[in-house]
Amino acid sequence: MGLSGATGMPLPCPCPGCQHPAGWQRRKRFPNRYQDPPRSQPPGRPDGPQGAPPDGWEGGSGSARTAPADAVLCPQRGTAAAPARILLLALALLPPGPAAPCSPQPNATRFVCTEPALRSFPAGLPRTTLAISVEFTALAALPPAALLPVPRLQELHLSSNRLGSLPAALLRPVPALRLLDLTNNLLRDLPAGTFSSSRRLQHLVLRGNRLRALRPAWFQHLPRLLWLDLGSNALPELPPGAFRPLRSLRSLDLSRNLLAALPPGALAGLGALERLDLEGNRLLTLPPAAFEPAPALRLLFLQENELRELPPRIFLPLRQLRVLDLARNRLRELELPPPGPGPALELDLAGNPWHCGCALRELLLSAAPLLSAAADTRCASPAHRRGQEVAALSGAGGCEHSGAGQQPPGP
Repeated sequence: MGLSGATGMPLPCPCPGCQHPAGWQRRKRFPNRYQDPPRSQPPGRPDGPQGAPPDGWEGGSGSARTAPADAVLCPQRGTAAAPARILLLALALLPPGPAAPCSPQPNATRFVCTEPALRSFPAGLPRTTLAISVEFTALAALPPAALLPVPRLQELHLSSNRLGSLPAALLRPVPALRLLDLTNNLLRDLPAGTFSSSRRLQHLVLRGNRLRALRPAWFQHLPRLLWLDLGSNALPELPPGAFRPLRSLRSLDLSRNLLAALPPGALAGLGALERLDLEGNRLLTLPPAAFEPAPALRLLFLQENELRELPPRIFLPLRQLRVLDLARNRLRELELPPPGPGPALELDLAGNPWHCGCALRELLLSAAPLLSAAADTRCASPAHRRGQEVAALSGAGGCEHSGAGQQPPGP
C-alpha cells in the first residue's frame, strides 16, 4: 500500500519507471528503538542483537530487512531511490519528536525537573509559576536574572545539585518567596545581601553544604522566618546576636557542624523559638544563661557532643520543655528544669558515664521524667552500681553522696 504525506494525499513513487505509488515499501519507524538497550523483551519474540532491525516492517522481506533505516525500496530492482528525495520524504513522514526534557508548560503554576544531565537553569518559565523544583541535576551555576520571568514565585527547591555559589541579586525579582531549599549543594559562602529582598521568607534550608562562616547580614531582613536549617555544614562558631532579627523563628537546626562553644547571646532575640538542634557538634559546656533568651523551647537536642558538665540551673528558664536529649555525651551529673504543667519530660540520658548517687536518684524521683533508651542508660560509678540501669535508681534503697553532687531544683 502506498504512503501518504501530511495532507493525506499519496506521495509520488521515487523509483525509476514506477507508474504509481502502490507496491513500494518503507520501514515502520520505531521511535527511540536504537537509542537505548531495551529494558525488557516482548514475550514470545526476543529481539535480535543490538542494532538489528525489528520485526514489523511493511511488505516484503529479504533485501528489505537489510536496507538502511527509513530507506525507500523499489520492488522492481530492490535498490534505494535518490538520497535527496529519500531524505525529503523521510522528513515529511517523521512523527513529531518528543519534547525536550524539563520543558516548561504554558500557564503552569508548578515546574518540576529532576533530569540528571541538566546543566543550565530552564528558560521560558511562564509568569504564572508559583513553585519551582530543580533537584538532583548537574546544575552548577545560576544566572543573576534566572528568576526575572517568575515574579510571583513562592517556592524554590534547588536541593541536590552542584551549586557552588549564588548571585547576589538572584532573589530580588521574587519578593513573594516563602520557601528556599538549597540542601546538599556545594555552597561555601553566600553574598551578604542574598536575602535583602526576601522579607516574606518563612523556610530557609541550607543543610548539607560547605558553609564555614555565618554572616549576620543574611538574617537582617527576615522578620517572618519560621524555619532555619544550617545543619551538616562546617560552621566552627556562631557570632553573638547573629539571629537577633529572627523574632518569628520557631525552629533552628545547627546539628552536625564544628561548634565547640555556644557564645553568650547566641540565642538572643529568639523568644519564639520552640525547637533547637545542636546534635553532633563538639560542645564541651554551655554558658550559664544560654537558654534565657528562648523560654518557649519545647524540644532541645544536645546529643553526641562532648559535654562533661552543665552549669547549675541552666534549664530553669525552660518551663515548657517536653523533650531533652543528652545522649552520648560525657555527663556524670545533671540538673533538670522543674516539672511543668504539661506532660512529663521525655529524657534521653543514654551513653553517659553517670554517677548514680543521691543527687541523681532524688532528681529522677522529683522530676519523674520519661526515660528513653533506658537499656543504654547505665551507671558508671560508684563501683557497686556500675552497669546498673539509671531508671532503676528511682526504686533503689540507699544512695551515695558525691562530694560535687547537684541538688534537684526547687519549684
